[in-house]
Amino acid sequence: MANIAVARIKREFKEVVKSEEAAKCAIKVELVDNNFTELRGEIAGPPDTPYESGTFILEIKIPETYPFNPPKVRFQTKIWHPNISSVTGAICLDILRDQWAAAMTLRTVLLSLQALLAAAEPDDPQDAVVARQFKENYEIYVKTAKHWSYKYAGAPNRTPELDSKLKQLADMGVDEHRARVALSSCDWDLARATETIFS
Repeated sequence: MANIAVARIKREFKEVVKSEEAAKCAIKVELVDNNFTELRGEIAGPPDTPYESGTFILEIKIPETYPFNPPKVRFQTKIWHPNISSVTGAICLDILRDQWAAAMTLRTVLLSLQALLAAAEPDDPQDAVVARQFKENYEIYVKTAKHWSYKYAGAPNRTPELDSKLKQLADMGVDEHRARVALSSCDWDLARATETIFS
């Protein structure tokens, strides 16, 4: 890896580790295998959002051309959000694509991702199914996002009415995650979800 990238990422890594703002916002970063090209980020779901109190893990890969090109970041924790793929964790955020500037840092990226959880952009989606639900059935989107945050990110917001529909599909022998995806995508309409799975 180019020396400029390593020197820069070491400095930024320390900046996040020692930053009071990072601690206050509950964002963290750590090395994977003591290697400055692969990092593990962690952000807390912001208050007053369906992601509140969840812990979301990020995979961060630093390219050799850093800081002139953005890091490659994806969510490892499954999440229901218009700008993050519910399947791959890929993120649609301008600073991770064409709006990146060399002056930006790891801290900027983590805080921007946390802000994205609080302010979704359904008109520029990464996940069209979630974006449609966000725009057409916001109440169901919120319940679904809370349910995913509870299930995958350890958030405390349990949604018992959704759990019972999951159980019905599980009783039919459907894998739990597959059942959750089908129900989430069908606005928790059990008949539609069942048809989707078994058609």
